[in-house]
Amino acid sequence: VTTFKMPEDFGSVVDKQVIGPTTENLIKSDFPVQSFKPKVQIAFQGLPGQCPRKIEVERKRRLYLTFDIAQLLASKGVDSNQLMPRHHDPDNMPTIEEKKDPVFPVYLPLKIFDNDEYDCRTPEEWISLGLEPGSHDRKPVPGKALLPTDDVLGHADPKSQKLIYKWIDVGVLDYDKETELYLVHKTDKNGLVRDEEGRPILNGGITPEG
Repeated sequence: VTTFKMPEDFGSVVDKQVIGPTTENLIKSDFPVQSFKPKVQIAFQGLPGQCPRKIEVERKRRLYLTFDIAQLLASKGVDSNQLMPRHHDPDNMPTIEEKKDPVFPVYLPLKIFDNDEYDCRTPEEWISLGLEPGSHDRKPVPGKALLPTDDVLGHADPKSQKLIYKWIDVGVLDYDKETELYLVHKTDKNGLVRDEEGRPILNGGITPEG
């Protein structure tokens, strides 16, 4: 009688045993799973014949994934690059005879038109979506932000005429109640939110050193 001998490279042997497709999510992400779930006003326990809450959440999630804010604005004739105010260029101001729109540069900030009466979540609720059950580290929350494509010039002069603004995938790290602004970080080419050393950004980027 001999005992069972396990091969030393047991992990590689298991990896070679591919039976078929898997339902496991193989896409690596720095965002929690619950941060993609929409908020629905449906009871957790429904009556027979009513749509279950999980199904309605999944339907809303797939519906919202089909929306693109850049395409929605473009369909209404809105140029996202023109939403950001720029420095006035008096030498190249269009005249009324040229019939260029707009004749006058943008001078009203977007904050004037901001309305949060119909928001489904408060800023604190959005940020709390980064907390996973059983974990003390808060991960980023996925979102889109209108940011300049040139990071260097964008930080030095955000109102430069040379900048091009686009809707970019970001990870929301934190929220400031006083300024009512979100702290965001651009995702890399793999859709991850990492620092300069390639580490995930947790807890809004706050390190033990501050």
